[in-house]
Amino acid sequence: MERRSFLKQAGAGLAVGAMAVPAVAAGSSPLPSIKWKLASSFPKSLDTLFKAIETVSQHVKTSTGGKFDIQLFAAGEIVPSAAVLDAVKDGTVEMGHSASYYYVGKDPSFAFDCAVPFGLNSRQQSAWMWSGGGMPLLRDLFKSYNIYNIPCGNTGTQMGGWFRKEIKSVADLKGLKMRIAGIAGQVMGKLGVVGQQMGPADIYPSLEKGTIDAVEWVGPYDDEKFGFARVAKYYYYPGFWEAGPQLSIYVNLKKWGELPREYQQALEDACAYAHVQMQADYDVKNVAALRRLVAGGTQLREFPREVMVAAQDATFELYKEFSEKYPNFKKIYEPWKKFRDDEYLWFKVAERAFDSFVTSQAGRK
Repeated sequence: MERRSFLKQAGAGLAVGAMAVPAVAAGSSPLPSIKWKLASSFPKSLDTLFKAIETVSQHVKTSTGGKFDIQLFAAGEIVPSAAVLDAVKDGTVEMGHSASYYYVGKDPSFAFDCAVPFGLNSRQQSAWMWSGGGMPLLRDLFKSYNIYNIPCGNTGTQMGGWFRKEIKSVADLKGLKMRIAGIAGQVMGKLGVVGQQMGPADIYPSLEKGTIDAVEWVGPYDDEKFGFARVAKYYYYPGFWEAGPQLSIYVNLKKWGELPREYQQALEDACAYAHVQMQADYDVKNVAALRRLVAGGTQLREFPREVMVAAQDATFELYKEFSEKYPNFKKIYEPWKKFRDDEYLWFKVAERAFDSFVTSQAGRK
């Protein structure tokens, strides 16, 4: 599917104001009225994540003159958070909104549609998807699950999480019980962390009681709502496993094929708009939230270089193991890795030089 409107109007997602969802072109025959259900993996309390599908539903309805109506259901209202992909695949709902790394138990290749440790930041992820060859590779993967995937949101680089004790070296990670799952959990496991999987409702009580020692979630704006700062003093960054986590809309492939072309275009363009909007919202909301957390006593800490190097080594050791075991992973990983290496060469020139200087001068001018 071509991304004409997104690429031409938004310049790969930078010019939000230029993105206008087009009206459905008048045809020789009237377009049908359609009502679909969309199951989200996120609760309404995570309002920035949930806002993405509210934006999509609103824009699609407006641009089709009210004929394409998408009803929204938060996590657990139809299916549990981690069951969204199967619900779309099986036709329980026509659409879903989720993070693909929730499904790495089926195939670790799914993580490329969201984030992998020491992967791409949000701009690089968008570049890979729309211009660097990522979209065709992932469309092939999702097609085998009867799904048509559309990028729809990115949080930007996430935080490394909340820790009850200070982390000064890799040795401090040994035996540490942390709420972390998926590929990131396997990486941390190589460093001695005991990964724990649990739903949002169980995280705070477990951290408070000491059942777990640490938790990774999203970033300041969402983390503040959970009150983690009350029971874990140290807040670490960066979340090297989520440099640019992309969320996606999933559409049942059969239902996608049945949609009029005008409705398909309206949906893709609405997702592109919501994709840019989410990143913009987080970049604003996280600033104020982090200030409040630090003012309240949170101790902000950067992961020691020793930890970062050890985690990176463990990550690429794991990717080698995956490539030998999973054909889909190898098929995506090899071109993704080349793209990543090329992007890093470019970003280290202009982008890094500029960012490093201006951030070091913050408050001076």
